[in-house]
Amino acid sequence: MSPSLPLVTTAERRDRLGRRHRLAPSARATTVPQAADAVVALHATDAATVFLSARARLAGGGPDTIEQALYEDVSLVRLLSMRNTLFAVSTELAPYVDSSTARAIAVKERRTLLKHLDEDGQGLDADWLARAEASALDALDARGPSTGSQLSAAVPALRQKITIGRGKKYEAETGVATRVIRLLAADGRIRRDRPRGSWTSSQYRWVHTDPWPPVPAPEARAEIARRWLHAYGPATEADLKWWTGWTLTDVRKALAAVGPEQVRLDDGTTALVCPGDTAPEPATEPWAALLPCLDPTAMGWADRGFHLDPAHRSALFDYAGNIGPTVWWNGEIVGGWAQRADGEIVWRLLGSPGRAAEKTVTAEADRLAGWLGEARITPRFRTPLERELVA
Repeated sequence: MSPSLPLVTTAERRDRLGRRHRLAPSARATTVPQAADAVVALHATDAATVFLSARARLAGGGPDTIEQALYEDVSLVRLLSMRNTLFAVSTELAPYVDSSTARAIAVKERRTLLKHLDEDGQGLDADWLARAEASALDALDARGPSTGSQLSAAVPALRQKITIGRGKKYEAETGVATRVIRLLAADGRIRRDRPRGSWTSSQYRWVHTDPWPPVPAPEARAEIARRWLHAYGPATEADLKWWTGWTLTDVRKALAAVGPEQVRLDDGTTALVCPGDTAPEPATEPWAALLPCLDPTAMGWADRGFHLDPAHRSALFDYAGNIGPTVWWNGEIVGGWAQRADGEIVWRLLGSPGRAAEKTVTAEADRLAGWLGEARITPRFRTPLERELVA
């Protein structure tokens, strides 16, 4: 490692989170797409995470502000993309996410479903699948926004049953509706609309939509890599590969197109930043944040050592590696939080960040409780500390 490389300290990396991830009060976004773009994409596996992640980065507005972006303005959309996971991205960025990542997932999903149809032995093939998809789209055009069960009721082909693994120990009969709907969504021909129930529900209605305009895949991957480096750099090739789920070859080609600069970290390793992005990040005012499970700021790197004490990992992660609700102080995870059945926000610090931190976290917890109102949040991925706090 050359000592002439620019040094980016841990403190500066944490300053970048406050400003670039729009978590410091003075850096908060004025629109939902700005909040999403700040971290490239918002995790959407848990319906509440999109709302809570956006809330933490917005200067104002309630759940209705985020609902308007998702369902009225359609300036934020959910896409099956990085790591075969559901994310919410701005419509400006969506074509790049689609071409860089979602297209490959859609191809794989179609190949897998056609394989299952062939192995099932009922004569269902690509032509049958095309007719089923067309019928589903026709039903959406006729009915308007519809749930999966409503589509199945309207389209006989979606009530078809097939057997997976016939003759094997894991043989199971399953319906095709969910798989066909998932395939249409992966292809960008339908999108998730308002759910049944409140904004915390994952029982979405679906609407017919046009596929995203095509962007050459290398160009799209380079744009995603550039935005990711701006938001998460300094970071490594391994971090980008983990975050995107791309092949190592695609990661290296995307980075080569970006032309990142190398910097030194104060742990003795090196990492990458966008070209020209080596100047010290201006410090923000002290800030605290209560971020939801799977929040992008907690999930942006394979190696999170600069903002998470390894000793706290077992309390904050579930068995599969999903991070739960976290308490942040000036760019570092210092604890976890939960919501009790009566609506109270409870939290616990896992270290001793000081009185200023406790006071600011208390104020942030009160702000979150007021924002949630009557809504109740139970993370899809329960972690040891979250369970303890609501016990």
